[in-house]
Amino acid sequence: MAQAKRILNPVVAATLTLTSILAAAPLSLGISAAIATPAAAQTSDLATLLDDLSDPQQERWMRIERQILRQWGQSGSPTIDYLFQRGQEALQAGQAETAISHFSAVIDYAPDFAEAWNGRATAYFLANRLGQSLSDIEQVLRLNPQHFGALAGLGQIMEQLNRDQDAQRAYRASLAIHPHQQGVIEALHRLELASEGQAL
Repeated sequence: MAQAKRILNPVVAATLTLTSILAAAPLSLGISAAIATPAAAQTSDLATLLDDLSDPQQERWMRIERQILRQWGQSGSPTIDYLFQRGQEALQAGQAETAISHFSAVIDYAPDFAEAWNGRATAYFLANRLGQSLSDIEQVLRLNPQHFGALAGLGQIMEQLNRDQDAQRAYRASLAIHPHQQGVIEALHRLELASEGQAL
């Protein structure tokens, strides 16, 4: 029970903050005006890719998704990228605590690198540390409001907490950015059916 209390308090705090973020998530890229020319070009390319991805009729969406994820996964520093890669490898191997350690090291050196927060949020989720996962998702969405993966992850956590309406909002926000996520489509459909059943 003591452990449950330690989890629930950060969950409640993070959920309250995430409510306002969710409302604006698909609406803005959060791009700073004061950026260098190469970064501006990359941001422009990314905006185009996200625009293309949002088209429900887009046939090349898998290729576009890969390009977006590749750009998001580049910190601009070979050292940071190496640490980040080690975190990803640990995550893929199911070593959640090791992944948390690597992603935490990346965050210490590059706190504005959204993908490190996203990686650690995923690792916390796998370790069933939901409050910490929610807190990291909040950081991801502050740095990258268009992060469809973080929004989908938020939906999963809200489902686990039996907050079905919040889960639906998160899934819809994710699909507004990336409407081709079959797992998210199915999760939203399942929740909508359950909601309709309760209304009856």
